[in-house]
Amino acid sequence: MHNNKTPLSILDLVPICEGYTISDAIKNSIKLAQTAEKMGYKRFWVSEHHNIIDIASAATSVILSHIGAKTNNIRLGSGGVMLLNHSPLVIAEQFGTLETLYPNRIDLGIGRAPGTDYETKKALRCNLSNNEDAFPQILDELEYFLSKDSLKGKIKAIPGAGLQLPIYLLGSSTYSAKLAAKKGLGFAFASHFAPLSMNEAIKIYRENFKPSKYLDKPYLIICINAIAATTQEEAEYLATTELQKFLNLNKGKNQLVQKPVANMNELWSFHEERMIKEQLRESIWGTPSFVIKKLEELINRTKADEIMINSWIYDAKMRSYSYELIAKEWFKSK
Repeated sequence: MHNNKTPLSILDLVPICEGYTISDAIKNSIKLAQTAEKMGYKRFWVSEHHNIIDIASAATSVILSHIGAKTNNIRLGSGGVMLLNHSPLVIAEQFGTLETLYPNRIDLGIGRAPGTDYETKKALRCNLSNNEDAFPQILDELEYFLSKDSLKGKIKAIPGAGLQLPIYLLGSSTYSAKLAAKKGLGFAFASHFAPLSMNEAIKIYRENFKPSKYLDKPYLIICINAIAATTQEEAEYLATTELQKFLNLNKGKNQLVQKPVANMNELWSFHEERMIKEQLRESIWGTPSFVIKKLEELINRTKADEIMINSWIYDAKMRSYSYELIAKEWFKSK
């Protein structure tokens, strides 16, 4: 039986593929958000990265605003805003504006990492003294600017003050799990690139969760990479784009999203293959029924409240079709 109670969502990095423009990448993500809405996905989150040649979502709130105008009811959010790169007041204003434009549709997913390299981080920072230790304090400040209390304060986020948007912490380690639990926030774990700490982070989050004005019990989103195609062979062929992405990341190579290849062994060493397959051990590639079976196993293992899917597929139509295949299979026996 399909676990149809568990919502499916999409994480999108607005990927820029070799042979395509940044404008193409943004148009493709708009179309994907429209497909996601039609197919019954719960939310569509966009991530913040900077100075990464194959990702067009640096101005996250601008992209979200454009997607909001082209969709009707799917929830939209950041997966996530890298808070140390910004002034909390500016983020409260940006997301307050989004919530005002698209009421009851906006999520604020927050990450602690810079989402870039050290040199770019220096170029981004409004305040270089914002180190990762300052993160809880900066998060408190952001929460304050979105709270009803701030309406009485001297400095107000206009719009933003009093909107109390749903806040989720994103994490790839146990740090954000502890903080999300302590603050009673939703928690999204990045199993799509850092599965090693997943079980420990989930345990810490659940065991230490304190109810808050946001949530009365833990809410766990697990993010993974998934690809569905009509045959297992085709899915594995499409997945070579994902494998090349992580191979390039591990080599420190900044490259556009690559076309799939017939043979990865021409590109990686035995050691690189082992390392990348371990890093992508939660990735699911296969026929729709195989993907659903693996998603159900993941939910049984983690007791996730929601699954968020990222997909590194080179061809935008195939990427959209993969999400369609997954949704049709997932929702068909409601």
